[in-house]
Amino acid sequence: MVTRAEAGAAVAGAAVVALLSAALALYGPPLDAVLERAFSLYKAHSIKDMENTLQLVRNIIPPLSSTKHKGQDGRIGIVGGCQEYTGAPYFAAISALKVGADLSHVFCASTAAPVIKAYSPELIVHPVLDSPGAVHEVEKWLPRLHALVVGPGLGRDDALLKNVKGILEASKARDIPVVIDADGLWLVAQQPALIQGYRKAVLTPNHMEFSRLYDAVLRGPVDSDDRHGSLLRLSQALGNVTVVQKGERDILSDGQQVLVCSQEGSSRRCGGQGDLLSGSLGVLVHWALLAGPEKTNGSSPLLVAAFGACSLTRQCNHQAFQKHGRSTTTSDMIAEVGTAFSKLFET
Repeated sequence: MVTRAEAGAAVAGAAVVALLSAALALYGPPLDAVLERAFSLYKAHSIKDMENTLQLVRNIIPPLSSTKHKGQDGRIGIVGGCQEYTGAPYFAAISALKVGADLSHVFCASTAAPVIKAYSPELIVHPVLDSPGAVHEVEKWLPRLHALVVGPGLGRDDALLKNVKGILEASKARDIPVVIDADGLWLVAQQPALIQGYRKAVLTPNHMEFSRLYDAVLRGPVDSDDRHGSLLRLSQALGNVTVVQKGERDILSDGQQVLVCSQEGSSRRCGGQGDLLSGSLGVLVHWALLAGPEKTNGSSPLLVAAFGACSLTRQCNHQAFQKHGRSTTTSDMIAEVGTAFSKLFET
């Protein structure tokens, strides 16, 4: 039963609503205009946040100088490439060079090496990944490398995955940053302990890869209504490893902070864009760690690097789509790296 007090409160509330509605109708803009303004303010706030974070990315980029020697701005290793998949390691390696690395190495299966060499003379290709001594062969190069990108074109052959596991363990022992993508993420989903607690790892899963990782680590399905919370939980469960969940908007977290990259891209989703992201991220991770947290205003250097790579990939996508539309491919996007980089980080 409704009490007299409750009824009075309801009447009073209705009166207030009616009064505000009348005032808004007489003296203020229409309701849809109010909502539009509120949305615009939110959008402006988001744009401001994006710009502030882009400035942190600009802070970590080393200036070009004639006094530097070859290799000083980045020697990046790509671990991946098998008989079936040769494009992905090439895209990652050439993207690293286009962003600003000085040298790009590809450690691939012997069957993939001649093909990858034929794509570009710019790359240093090592046909060792399927050899019995693969871990030792790659380990010899680790002291010369600033970061590894693990997974592009790797495939799921057991022998290759076993070798990559050994390479990851050797890289951790040397404190080398690692970006893990594609079938490297498949390996991590099978054995999460490989990167558990390794703060110099960045994982870059798409929607399906994220769900697989989440289920493997947290033993349950992703809450699709709470992307931010799901990302935070996964990162924290992995020991605050940085995770980039790619999607309509890229969401990034180190288990403490969440960033959203909504840089405009396009509706074109051709294969290979993730390789552009992982290759560019390898370079930016090196630069960010070299610059240190004082250049990132206390934010995680890896998180800032990841935001930069996501923004750059989206800008390349946007520019390529403006020229090629539906026929846009990743090769078109890579051709845009120079101008996209300049637009985002040098103007």
